[in-house]
Amino acid sequence: MAELQPLPFTDLVRRMGREVETSQAIFDLPVRKWHVPDPDLDFSALHFGRPASTPVGPAAGPHTQLAQNIVLSWLAGSRIIELKTVQVNDRLEIPRPCIHVPNIGYNVEWSQELLVRESLMEYAKAAYLIEILKTTRAFGVFPTDHGLDTVFDISVGYDLEGIRGDKVTGFIRGMKNPASLFDELRAQLPADLSSYRDLDLPPFISDCVTLSTFHGCPADQIEGISRYLLEDLGLHTIVKLNPTLLGFDRVRELLVDELGYAHLSLRREAFDVDLQYDDGLEILRRLRPVAESVGSTIGAKFTNTLVVENDPGIFPTQSDDYMYVSGPPLHVISMNLMQRFREDLGFEFPVSFSAGIDVKNFPAAVACGMVPVTTCTDLLRQGGFGRLPGYLRALGNEMTKVGAATRADFVLDAHGHREAAVAAASERGLEGAAAELHATRVAGRLNGRDIVPALAANQRYHASANAKTP
Repeated sequence: MAELQPLPFTDLVRRMGREVETSQAIFDLPVRKWHVPDPDLDFSALHFGRPASTPVGPAAGPHTQLAQNIVLSWLAGSRIIELKTVQVNDRLEIPRPCIHVPNIGYNVEWSQELLVRESLMEYAKAAYLIEILKTTRAFGVFPTDHGLDTVFDISVGYDLEGIRGDKVTGFIRGMKNPASLFDELRAQLPADLSSYRDLDLPPFISDCVTLSTFHGCPADQIEGISRYLLEDLGLHTIVKLNPTLLGFDRVRELLVDELGYAHLSLRREAFDVDLQYDDGLEILRRLRPVAESVGSTIGAKFTNTLVVENDPGIFPTQSDDYMYVSGPPLHVISMNLMQRFREDLGFEFPVSFSAGIDVKNFPAAVACGMVPVTTCTDLLRQGGFGRLPGYLRALGNEMTKVGAATRADFVLDAHGHREAAVAAASERGLEGAAAELHATRVAGRLNGRDIVPALAANQRYHASANAKTP
């Protein structure tokens, strides 16, 4: 099996500078396909109190493992970057093929394709490279230093024993205190790159984590892992939820009856062994005071991929009975789950999203007040990260339509819910940034009431519109 091979840090640094000069590109992504920040449009958001200049980024996936790919995501406009999930078993035998995107997406589950220590160094390399780009304003391509604030999000799985072990906990501690990693990279820079040795590098790569769990992970495991991440490691924590929470009957109604994906076979037993909806609500409710007691935050991500019966015609070497669906049908299912969960939880909380996001639905997902809105399947299509700047252009166009100069104003005004949202924040006695954050979450939830019900009727998500192979 072909294996990923990290490239030397020095080669990556040298190539970035030379390629801009000789080819007007970095890692083969032309400058014309970069996101060059517009000072007249403020896309910025706070992610657990950290400023990020856009609300978009790649979801943890095959494209966020190597340093150069993480840099590509940043050049294309990502400012909240979810790194590939790390787990204790880092010597996996991955069936090939493992991803198939003829129209909608199919994959078999796997974690990082690097050793944990290699993943840690790749993420340190990526952070260092991005600091070089920020310091040089992308070697002079960016006219100002506006729009460069970046947040990295750790992703770990899959069980409590593995995460509490020295390997994964050591990885997390390295992400929180990367000084020795940065020193190792500094020492590798030769004389012609010595100007980058003394860069001011951040004291941490990340202090927030998205918890990914296998389908079927018991509720007590999910809660136990979350408590460990919050209390023992001091991480802001997002729990990634599975679309199975919506229930077998409702998912089947959406997937087959309304969207027409009759060729995808759901198994009730896969839903029965997964986290149940009411348990998910109670876990978040119990974790909220835990997070507040240690000065951290708890949130939820919607969603993981959808488990369906494996099709041997797609994955003939897959030994498991299941494969996982992403793309257009997952978007409708996950948006429905997101909205129902927010309405039922009983309090406003951080929500991130990844399910079938593309250039056409990105602005609506942002209008739902979710941070970040991440994407994977669309970036695996032709054009790769070069597709991402279009997301931000589309958001900018929608902001202009409602007269919003900032992302926050867009969320408040997109569907006319500013007054109700601001009143809700005022009732809680909030002021300043805290009031704005709460108001955008309220407005986002109210916007979802306008946006989500119409999705299943939209033909672009139907099987008939996603049957043709490009």
